[in-house]
Amino acid sequence: MDIKTVAVVGANGTLGVGVSAIFASFGDAKVYMVSRTLEKSNQAIIKAGKSVKANSIIDNMVAKDYSEIEECIKESDLIIETIAEELNAKKQIHETINKYMKNTAIASSITSGISINELSKCYNEENKKRFMGIHFFNPPYNMLLCELIPSKYTDKNVENDVKEYLEKKLIRKVIKVKDGPGFLANRIGFQFINQAMQYADEYKNQGGIDYIDTILGAFTGRNMSPIATADFVGLDVHKAIVDNIYANTNDYLHESFKLPHYVNKLIERGKIGAKVDDGLYKYSGSLVYDIKNDEYREIRKYDIPFIDKVIENFKVGDYKEGINVIIKDKSSEAKICRNLLVSYIIYSISISKQIAENKTDCDIAMAEGFNWIPPYSLIELIGKENCKEIALNELKYSKSKVKEIFDEDIAAKYRYEKFMKAKR
Repeated sequence: MDIKTVAVVGANGTLGVGVSAIFASFGDAKVYMVSRTLEKSNQAIIKAGKSVKANSIIDNMVAKDYSEIEECIKESDLIIETIAEELNAKKQIHETINKYMKNTAIASSITSGISINELSKCYNEENKKRFMGIHFFNPPYNMLLCELIPSKYTDKNVENDVKEYLEKKLIRKVIKVKDGPGFLANRIGFQFINQAMQYADEYKNQGGIDYIDTILGAFTGRNMSPIATADFVGLDVHKAIVDNIYANTNDYLHESFKLPHYVNKLIERGKIGAKVDDGLYKYSGSLVYDIKNDEYREIRKYDIPFIDKVIENFKVGDYKEGINVIIKDKSSEAKICRNLLVSYIIYSISISKQIAENKTDCDIAMAEGFNWIPPYSLIELIGKENCKEIALNELKYSKSKVKEIFDEDIAAKYRYEKFMKAKR
């Protein structure tokens, strides 16, 4: 597949900037940066150069505004829509793409949850075959995951060509997934994040947000604690994703996608996270929102002995002994930690079986899209029998569910040591 010219519509957004940089650098393509105004497109070009630490790619990028969108679409081999997650606005863009795209061009949407099948209705019968979802993760330079979401009309040969291009030219880790709310990585990742938020509400008397983030810190296999991750992504974005999944799915953890009331309250006040330095945390002042008292306070350093023991073992490379502390410790904090980790394993594999081509794709999704320890790597670390015991006796899963998840002998794709950090 030879893609020489790309049009990115919505190029001034965070993901638009990052994706444009990937096509201009790895793809060595001419990239039309299409935004509402030329000023925004020119600013996006500067940001794109910085995002890949290569100002030389700026020569491959051309600033355009919406008045020139027709020309950009007509010339491009690939047209990518990456505007805000609003169905009608996206439909307007795709109707325009359908009108002007050449008969060899490929059209796509970067969406974290809007139905690809629904957007495909904007295209005529021939163009439907060359439309699909291509979901990059932020920031694309660091997060290599790319979910490829064909619609029910997408031509198989086109789909395979795009997959090969993404893998070989753009150096992406590509998984094919079915069209569905949140697709695979976000379905798993935001379930865990939202459940952590619900736990913060449940344990607000013990501290709430920073209490749960401490229990699920870097030593549990993620660079950033889950509730802090929601703040980084944006509470408005988090809400859009979990509300969409809650409204359009009904799996066994359906209620874990219900957004807690305190998060809605902060969003209504405009406190949407790190991008406005005001959300669940206030980063400039090292403050956290106290759910119980509806006010901000200093972030606490909680005295939770099991965490210190885990970190001591991880520092000397004894990961098995460190994880055994989490498994065996009798404190309520250790129980919360191990229960959420095993629940994460079970949900990841269950959803991967439903949505992905391969059930082990959940490993790629979480490692390359979230930089979290992959589920099968976590099974290897915790041990299959320990996972079963926690699932049966603490989480109260049925024997059939536990057997379905843990009775197959599947090797992990990633080493767990890469993800388990010797720090809070």
